[in-house]
Amino acid sequence: MANSGLSWTLPDHPKLPKGKTVAVVVLDGWGEANADKYNCIHVAETPVMDSLKNGAPERWRLVKAHGTAVGLPSDDDMGNSEVGHNALGAGRIFAQGAKLVDLALASGKIYDGEGFNYIKECFDEGTLHLIGLLSDGGVHSRLDQVQLLLKGASERGAKRIRVHILTDGRDVLDGSSVGFVETLENDLSQLREKGIDARIASGGGRMNVTMDRYENDWDVVKRGWDAQVLGEAPYKFQSAVEAVKTLRAEPKANDQYLPPFVIVDEGGKAVGPVLDGDAVVTFNFRADRMVMIAKSLEYADFDKFDRVRVPKIRYAGMLQYDGELKLPSHYLVSPPEIERTSGEYLVKNGIRTFACSETVKFGHVTFFWNGNRSGYFDETKEEYVEIPSDSGITFNVKPNMKALEIAEKARDAILSGKFDQVRVNLPNGDMVGHTGDIEATVVACKAADEAVKIILDAVEQAGGIYLVTADHGNAEDMVKRNKSGQPALDKSGGIQILTSHTLQPVPVAIGGPGLHPGVKFRSDIQTPGLANVAATVMNLHGYEAPADYETTLIEVDN
Repeated sequence: MANSGLSWTLPDHPKLPKGKTVAVVVLDGWGEANADKYNCIHVAETPVMDSLKNGAPERWRLVKAHGTAVGLPSDDDMGNSEVGHNALGAGRIFAQGAKLVDLALASGKIYDGEGFNYIKECFDEGTLHLIGLLSDGGVHSRLDQVQLLLKGASERGAKRIRVHILTDGRDVLDGSSVGFVETLENDLSQLREKGIDARIASGGGRMNVTMDRYENDWDVVKRGWDAQVLGEAPYKFQSAVEAVKTLRAEPKANDQYLPPFVIVDEGGKAVGPVLDGDAVVTFNFRADRMVMIAKSLEYADFDKFDRVRVPKIRYAGMLQYDGELKLPSHYLVSPPEIERTSGEYLVKNGIRTFACSETVKFGHVTFFWNGNRSGYFDETKEEYVEIPSDSGITFNVKPNMKALEIAEKARDAILSGKFDQVRVNLPNGDMVGHTGDIEATVVACKAADEAVKIILDAVEQAGGIYLVTADHGNAEDMVKRNKSGQPALDKSGGIQILTSHTLQPVPVAIGGPGLHPGVKFRSDIQTPGLANVAATVMNLHGYEAPADYETTLIEVDN
């Protein structure tokens, strides 16, 4: 434990009592936007959330969930579930993901670290392979960072470089892949003019190749392994631009789901399989969709699929993707050191904690909430329950997902009397919103609202307190907007569906029979954000937050 000399004892709140069960509900991808037919939250039947918003205005407010409020470089950067839950749990704002990488690239520190020096050992004789999402979405990766890394590595001795691209269409517009590939091809051409053998070697859509998460579908990672490491895929092309254009011309093609392909020479031989003596870097900065490929690249005893051939390589991640597993063991940029999270403080003050979600968001109410830390702080006081997500289908097929099951687990935990805090994540608005299926997302929002009702009914029965919030926006705006705010149209006159997160604020609602009647939201916080929630939750448990936490959102009238 870091800072072992500090006191973990929280001071009591002078006006708020202890002993009330507090339910913390995170509606994933549930932002606040203007009401129109592309706002699935507005269109859906959501009587519970509507009642929280309209029933007690002094106990409902909006907070910022993107950009600088969650540690990202600028307010043009959309929030995401990882940084959102870090902020919700940590109560402070830490430089995150893209910002960490930006700082390391701008200062050159990335090239001085242990991770870069580790892979640099391969530059004289081997190939440097870069694997990741080719996009400027800023959620998992950014094209400009890849460009800087290519420049920096080539200036520091990389003589042969192969890039293995994953097309996006989720955090950016579907169809934008062609432009990104053309930009990268131009950069690699300029490197070739300088005598560096630099080429794109393979590719595929992010939801079909490599970027699975939470061990939901190892076949996705295997398709990536086959293309990237073995140089084998069902589609072969002599250029990546040709590959993406051709595969996108297929009926119902989508950047997210492009099949795996490899680039071959005139003789049909793959130009960039991973071989003994090579270096591999996964350049995504976001962790969740890199953990599985990291395991396949790093673990000698890996058994999730037949790797066929396991080259002896030097592998590093852009960041360390799992601090508890120390995975990967080498990385280019050190992670934010998030310690003294609200969860740890509360457990050490006797707060018995229950956390639950389904697989796709389970890590968010545990690992990310606890400051990128796996496991329990005190297994005698904590219980974490993971409900398996549907696999083998896209989430719009069953948009209810596991909301009912999560709510029932939360209800049972609240009514058991065994826990002081029950926190859950309801993933529907985010996961179904990402599919771009507006009709299914409306169903998803309704399901999430119904789950909230089950939880709040249990809070009512137990005499407890609730805090309902979200981690970022998504379902509230499902269409790309032009500069005037109107839906953007494609060349054929159809609307451009938005599948990414948004820059919208998210709600925070408090209530329940156990809430002190004098509690209301403060009006003196200039720009409240997700990090203010942790101190608020501590107050609801009857404690004052540590002095360096972002200030609480609430005050108590006498």
